[in-house]
Amino acid sequence: MNPKVKNVLEWTYCIIIAIALALFVRYFIGTPTIVQMYSMFPTLKPNERLILNRIPVTFHSEIKKGEIITFEAPSETDVNENDIDMSNPVAKYDNKPKGIFKNFVYYVLEIGKTSYIKRVIATENQHVQIRDNKVYINGEEYDEPYLDDSVETPANGPYVDLVVPEGCIYVMGDNRTQSTDSRVFGCIPLDKIEGKVAFRFWPLNKWGNPDKK
Repeated sequence: MNPKVKNVLEWTYCIIIAIALALFVRYFIGTPTIVQMYSMFPTLKPNERLILNRIPVTFHSEIKKGEIITFEAPSETDVNENDIDMSNPVAKYDNKPKGIFKNFVYYVLEIGKTSYIKRVIATENQHVQIRDNKVYINGEEYDEPYLDDSVETPANGPYVDLVVPEGCIYVMGDNRTQSTDSRVFGCIPLDKIEGKVAFRFWPLNKWGNPDKK
């Protein structure tokens, strides 16, 4: 084989392997992400950099209350009252890509995909109630030590008194008055979760667990 051709092939193989490994790590193990909105303020602020841990999602580990996660945004975030079905209070996901290539681009490369970052408030089979600007889980006021005492939780949506269906979670942003979340679009299926927030690496003076003030 011509040495030049052999050299090109070797570099091509190396590049392909490197890209495959990078995609594997990004999709199954962990990936960096950037906060873009104010829904988790002041816990997380726009332009802060985070590392997402995808291992719990890869191995279907338990998602716990209080954890900060990212997930695929529902296709409908402003639900029409006529479309509300309280017997199945699950967020709608109608924009499904068709074909292997489009699925790869959307789910692996995440091109054209919108993600939300919120906090897990309740898990499957738990009764969520939002009343008097507070959150109740199974009839008891939910203690949220990560929130300032002044934070109130308005019942600004149709999904504010429900039992979380199996295979789903109920999420809200810490900035309760400025967050579009499960109160508005319903519960999130577990298979739409992308990862848990492992730690914040930027800015450097806030390195570590986002919940540590």
